[in-house]
Amino acid sequence: MNQLKYKRILLKIGGEALAGHGSMGIVPELVEDVALKIKAVRSMGVQVAMVIGAGNFWRGKDGLANGMDRTTADHMGMLATVMNSLAMKDALERVGVAARVQTAIEIRSVAEPYIRLRAVRHLEKDRVVILGAGTGNPYFSTDSAGALRAMEINCDVLIKATKVDGVYDFDPKKNPNAKKYDELSYLQALNEKLGVMDSTAITLCMDNKKPILVLNLWEEGTLQAAVLGNKVGTLIN
Repeated sequence: MNQLKYKRILLKIGGEALAGHGSMGIVPELVEDVALKIKAVRSMGVQVAMVIGAGNFWRGKDGLANGMDRTTADHMGMLATVMNSLAMKDALERVGVAARVQTAIEIRSVAEPYIRLRAVRHLEKDRVVILGAGTGNPYFSTDSAGALRAMEINCDVLIKATKVDGVYDFDPKKNPNAKKYDELSYLQALNEKLGVMDSTAITLCMDNKKPILVLNLWEEGTLQAAVLGNKVGTLIN
């Protein structure tokens, strides 16, 4: 059996991934597709925690553009992440993977409150832990929540799942000559404003020496290759 490079991962995916191109809400087939990819790495012995965004339901910036209070907009986004987390838990359990949802805002009738040691215990018992409601605080993105939880539960890497195969100096869909980076430093990612993750998330990873791996989750076999340490995506360290 191949040796794992990353034995515990935090997988951060955007809510849009559950909705399909240009659509809103949740497409069950797409959620199940993600669940199967997670099942594949779980079968390799990898412990998986997840943070899912809310872009398929709500974007706070749209509310802000119309004068909405920032805290209210952010709280709405947090609740939307809980819906995505519950959908992912359901899909995982339907494909035979035990999962738990923990939320930073207490909603005890539908999910456990986030407790760090309990989350770690779930991982040790081979359950996928889906961490909803961001950090529980406004003004922090789900990228920042992913970075924070990756530190707290001692993940080996923060994997940012996208629909492109890494980080480019320009948008590869707009510029065919865009250059892909195999590796980046944290400072490069910040200074060149490459849009990988928000600056708070990158800075938190930099301060705590937590590597970030940006990859295309929908490319067959990419996640399995990543946990083995094969060269995929863009590594920020």
